[in-house]
Amino acid sequence: MSEILEIEDLFVSYSDGTKALRGVRLTVQRGQRVGLIGPNGAGKTSLLLAIMRGVPFAGRVVVDGVELSRRTTDKVRSRCGMTFQDPDDQLFMPTLLDDVAFGPLNQGCHTEIAEARAREVIAVVGLSGLENRCAHHLSGGQKRNATLATILSMDVKLLLLDEPGANLDARSRRRLIDILRLRDEALLLATHDLGMVAELCQRVVVLDGGYVVVDDASCDVLNDSALLARYGLM
Repeated sequence: MSEILEIEDLFVSYSDGTKALRGVRLTVQRGQRVGLIGPNGAGKTSLLLAIMRGVPFAGRVVVDGVELSRRTTDKVRSRCGMTFQDPDDQLFMPTLLDDVAFGPLNQGCHTEIAEARAREVIAVVGLSGLENRCAHHLSGGQKRNATLATILSMDVKLLLLDEPGANLDARSRRRLIDILRLRDEALLLATHDLGMVAELCQRVVVLDGGYVVVDDASCDVLNDSALLARYGLM
């Protein structure tokens, strides 16, 4: 397998002086599903945002052979689909259908094809019948499913999911896992839901204080209770 994501010496600092990432190195292979876990404030969200050039960073990020820079931001973003912790940061169009069709339209799809693809994934995430509703009038769990639909409707190589199971009931969480298990894209899954990681991911990366402190097979990490306790994960 070749690499879909390469990160070298990634640093992210914020204007208040917070050092979110401190020299992170990470690779993800095509089609590989990687769980990104760690305590609150470990740098998980900052890492996903840096891959999308959503925060200033120093270091090297390469997605699908394209090195991320100001000039290549659009190319890199067209290869990734990201869901945010707060769905309201991602849903901004008049209707759910408009939100889900937005990505394919920006990738050059004809309107009819984009809307057909949007209706298909809206059904997949369990929101059929809500196509014409404003996304901001959906429940928290429905918004979470809507943000997933916005990236599943696109043609991307890498899924970046930030706490995708938050606010989901048991049935919706099960649907989410089943959907992701069938996807071909590589996945970087930032979550506190270790059960979801166990079901989906072959590999686990643990972040703590902005550093990668563990990078190993999921079974080895998730079965190591001392390690999980050390980093506040159980």
